[in-house]
Amino acid sequence: MKLKNKVAVVTGAGQGIGAATALKFAREGAVVVACDVNQASVNDVVSQCQQAGGEASAFCIDMSDRRSVDEMVAAVLARHGGVDVLVNNAGITRDARLQKMTLEQFDAVIDVNLRAVFHASQAVLDGMIAQASGVILNASSVVGIYGNYGQTNYAAAKFGVIGFTKTWSRELGPKGIRVNAVAPGFIDTPILSTVPGEVLDKMRAQVPIGRLGKPEEIANVYAFLASDEASYINGAVIEVSGGMTL
Repeated sequence: MKLKNKVAVVTGAGQGIGAATALKFAREGAVVVACDVNQASVNDVVSQCQQAGGEASAFCIDMSDRRSVDEMVAAVLARHGGVDVLVNNAGITRDARLQKMTLEQFDAVIDVNLRAVFHASQAVLDGMIAQASGVILNASSVVGIYGNYGQTNYAAAKFGVIGFTKTWSRELGPKGIRVNAVAPGFIDTPILSTVPGEVLDKMRAQVPIGRLGKPEEIANVYAFLASDEASYINGAVIEVSGGMTL
């Protein structure tokens, strides 16, 4: 088990990629701290982790609220003594063309997809520095590399996450902390549930291997990056898109 006894905080763990990541980490021996705004969903994920033989706990939390984030990290430190891995996965979409996008739509996405990454990373950082080790993994997107129609807010946040990753890898590498990002392409998660079928067909057609990605395929990359097998990978942005941007 490549993550045996590692304490891993996974945000946005109630569904999709976050849920798959929490379960993968549990199967790899990690002590999983699953965070999500949906109490029922995150409780269900924790139950799945425990059924898989892992140790897991749930926090119902808005990651954009700094006080709540600090309280969660303090509780984790009190219980487990440290945080070894942070997966900044929580994210939302509020799509609209620039001309039509409201301030509420813009601010909501920036708060959850960018500001929350800052909050969580800063909250765990002192502990990681004290133990001279740690891994921070940030969820970017192919949209954060190439942009996308109707996603001004989402693209800005995911570009920003890449900026965090590049900067923090320089700052924290000398302190024994690796920081990397994953940029998924089109992944079959609940976030696509409102997308019309004909649009999904067009999305699949853009992928050379002819299908959407699975949440587990992103979780596998996170698990590798969190492990000692990736000990010389720092500051990377790994695209996991089935080749859609070729």
